[in-house]
Amino acid sequence: MGGARHIQALLGSLGRLARNPFSTALTVLVIALALALPTALRLLVLNAQAATGDFSSAIELSVYLKTDVPLTKAQQLERNARERADVARVELISADKAMDEFRKYSGFGTALDALKDNPLPHVLHVQPRAGAQSATAVESLRHYFTAWPEVDLVQVDTEWVMRFNAILDVLRNLLAIAAVLLGAGVLAVIGNTIRLEILNRRAEIEVTKLVGGSNAFVRRPFLYTGMLYGLAGAVLAWAIVEAAVVVLGRPISTLAELYGSHFALQGPPADDVSVLLATGIVLGWMGAWISAARHLRRIEPRA
Repeated sequence: MGGARHIQALLGSLGRLARNPFSTALTVLVIALALALPTALRLLVLNAQAATGDFSSAIELSVYLKTDVPLTKAQQLERNARERADVARVELISADKAMDEFRKYSGFGTALDALKDNPLPHVLHVQPRAGAQSATAVESLRHYFTAWPEVDLVQVDTEWVMRFNAILDVLRNLLAIAAVLLGAGVLAVIGNTIRLEILNRRAEIEVTKLVGGSNAFVRRPFLYTGMLYGLAGAVLAWAIVEAAVVVLGRPISTLAELYGSHFALQGPPADDVSVLLATGIVLGWMGAWISAARHLRRIEPRA
């Protein structure tokens, strides 16, 4: 019996929305635009990560030891560096090995033979762990090595990667802020729509309460109406984002080819689509519940 009442309320809500197609379409469009923006920002972050590849092994610190540091001491420092929890890999390039490589690839082999001493230092190449590659974590690691008395210079290679990751962090924070603000906007739109619906059906609500209908019974169709608004808005937002991907896909692929890349713009993954639809339904239900709970208490049958 309870399930039948829910189905009846759902079908009744669908019928009322279908009888007012213009106002329903406008409300759904506003909700869709509010949900499409954070979805598009999320998609921008995902595609930016895909376009630039995986930087998990790109960030590296080059620790140059002083030229008077012996090899045995450099090997000890290598072992000390490996013991840190935020270090994934350490490679020691000895001064002799560095000189051999320089001699091989520089073309100055004969000139280098005239040197009495090897001017090159021992170098430690340190790669941070995946969870310690933020700008703050890498800077902390750089300070750690700089404090060693045997160290002459610490250079952070591929600093542009850290800058790019910092930009992605800003975009993620912007996404969170936009999601909260636009979610509040969706609540306001649906809440106001339900408020107008309650006012238009005031006489019907009074009669329902007069014959013994509870607030929960009266509120049920409005909750389904809010959920339908939210679901329809989320579906339309998904369609808007997919349309944008189709429109921009070819120009972006052409631009990528000019830079020698085979990158193709990707649409929202299935998990994100599920989250979008669920968010629309939840926001619709919350907006309708808040509005209905507030306004239905003010409507009581008149004697």
